[in-house]
Amino acid sequence: MSQLRIRDAATYLGVSDDTVRRLVDGGTFTRHLDPGGRSVVDGRELAEYAGARAGQLADPSGVRSSARNRFVGIVTGLVADTVMAQVELQCGPHRVVSLMSAEAVRDLGLEVGSVAVASVKATMVTVETPGPEEDA
Repeated sequence: MSQLRIRDAATYLGVSDDTVRRLVDGGTFTRHLDPGGRSVVDGRELAEYAGARAGQLADPSGVRSSARNRFVGIVTGLVADTVMAQVELQCGPHRVVSLMSAEAVRDLGLEVGSVAVASVKATMVTVETPGPEEDA
């Protein structure tokens, strides 16, 4: 069973440590103790909670797509020269950067403040896990 310290659970949920403690006290998460006697919560419980509350903005494009990784956001940065452009979107807590032609930026009417959808379809996605935690 994967277990997370209260502070780490709070970081992943984007809330305070106190909020996670209240969720534990309210029965949302089960409190466990790690070998060092610190309070931890079950990773599976945290994942179910986060998944059930994941907020996603409505896709304004109305486009149907086979890509399942679609991130609605707002353009926060745009650097373009005569040929290429770098477009940065903030999609909830995630920063997504796309390199595209300057022509595509013009055709899409992209500018800082525009709402856009980043669609990601990849044959390879790397998943990493943290290394072993050393006791402090």
